[in-house]
Amino acid sequence: MLRIPLFPGSSGGARASLVLLLACVLGAPGAWAQELVDRVVAVVNSDVVTKLDLEREVQIAMQTLRRQGTQAPAREILEKQMLERLVTRSVLTQQARQSGLRVSEADIDSAIERIAAENKIGVPALRTAVEKDGIAFDRFREDLRGEILLARLRDREVDSRVTVTDGEIQSFVRAQEAQPEKVDEFNLAHIVIQLPERASPEELKLRRGRAEEALRQIRAGTDFRQVAASFSDAPDALQGGEMGWRTPGRLPTLFVEALGKLKVGEVSDIIRSPAGLHILKLNDKRGNNTPVVVEQTRARHVLIRLNEVVSETDALNRLRDLKDRIEHGADFTELARLHSDDTSAARGGDLGWISPGDTVPEFEQAMHGLRSGQVSGPFKTAFGWHIVQVLERREQDMSKDRQRLTARQAIRARKADEQWGEWVRQQRDKAYVELRLEEQ
Repeated sequence: MLRIPLFPGSSGGARASLVLLLACVLGAPGAWAQELVDRVVAVVNSDVVTKLDLEREVQIAMQTLRRQGTQAPAREILEKQMLERLVTRSVLTQQARQSGLRVSEADIDSAIERIAAENKIGVPALRTAVEKDGIAFDRFREDLRGEILLARLRDREVDSRVTVTDGEIQSFVRAQEAQPEKVDEFNLAHIVIQLPERASPEELKLRRGRAEEALRQIRAGTDFRQVAASFSDAPDALQGGEMGWRTPGRLPTLFVEALGKLKVGEVSDIIRSPAGLHILKLNDKRGNNTPVVVEQTRARHVLIRLNEVVSETDALNRLRDLKDRIEHGADFTELARLHSDDTSAARGGDLGWISPGDTVPEFEQAMHGLRSGQVSGPFKTAFGWHIVQVLERREQDMSKDRQRLTARQAIRARKADEQWGEWVRQQRDKAYVELRLEEQ
C-alpha cells in the first residue's frame, strides 16, 4: 500500500482520511465507479452531500477493512459513520474557505511529489497506480486539496496558538521520574463515543448504552478492531482505533492513569472525558533508560524565500552567485546578514548545534552530505531555497535535553489534539445539518 507522508500540522483525522483516500490504490477495482442514481443525503449549511459521495466513502472503507482482515460492520452502520464524516468534513471545508484559506495547484503538485518520493516511485507511476483502480487523477488531486486545506485550518485555528510552559514540562518530567515502572511509550487502541456539547439526558443515556454494548462485545471475545469499526466515532475507527505509540505526555491524564492499571492486551473500563466516552486497549508498552548520544552538526545558511517578486529562477541565480563568492573568499557571515531572509540572518546565518530531526528532511539531507567547511549547492525546502555550510560536528549526550524536548513536543501534541477535537465538535454543533439518508 502507498505510504502517505504527513503534512505539517496535520491531524489524526487528516491522516486517517488520507489513508482512506489511497486505500483502494493497489486494491480491488472500485465498485463505487459503477453507475448509481444520485440524490442528496445531507444538507450542510450551504453545501450538500450526495449519495455518490457517500457510496464512494463506504466502498473505500470496506476495502480498507478487508485489507486489514477486519470484519466490516453492518452496511447501515457504516453508511451512518461515513455520512457523519462527510458532514464534518463539509463543515470544516466551508469554514476554511469562508476564512480565506486556499490551496494552490503548486501546493498539490508538491504534495503529490512527496507522496511519490515516500513510496520510492515517480509521479507518473503514482498516477498509473491511482488510475488503475478507477480513481480519476483529478479527483485524487481534489481530495488532496481538501486534506491540505483542513491541515491549514487546524494549524491556524489551533496548532499555532498552543503554548507549553516550563512548569508543564517540569511537572511532566517529575511525574515520569516518579513512576515505579518507567514507561516511555504506550502502544494503544481506542474507541470513542462522542458526546454533543449540549446533549440531553436521553442522548447521554443512548451514547452510554453504545459504549456499554461495545465493551460487552469486546469482553465477550469480539475482536477490538471490529468493535472499533462498528462503534467508534474517531477518525481512526476503520484502522481498528489504532493510535500507535504515544508518550504519556501526549495522552490525557485520565488515559495514562487507566493504562497504568492494565496489563498488555487488557481493555479498560469506560472512561468519561469532556470529549466523550472512551475504551482503551493496551497493545504494548516500553521504556528506554539508555543514554541518548547523537551526532550534532553546527551549520549556517542563507535562505531566499519565494514570493510575488522573487521567482525560483531569481532565488537560484542569487544563491549560485553567493556560493561562488564564498568559495572565492567572501565572508559567509557578512553575506548571510545582507541576503538571507531567515531570522538567523542577524547571526550571520548561524543555526547553532543541530540534532537529527531538528530540521526538515530536505535540509538535513543536504547538510549531512557535506564535509566540514563545505558549502552546499542551492536546494529547496518548504521555506524556500537555501545554501548551507557545515562548520563542525560533535557527539553529544542529549538525554536530559531530549527528555525536555520530548516532553514539550508530547504536551504540545496532546493539547493540540484535545483543542482541535473540541473546536471541531463546536463547529459541527453550530452548523445547520439536515440528514436525508433514510429518505427513498
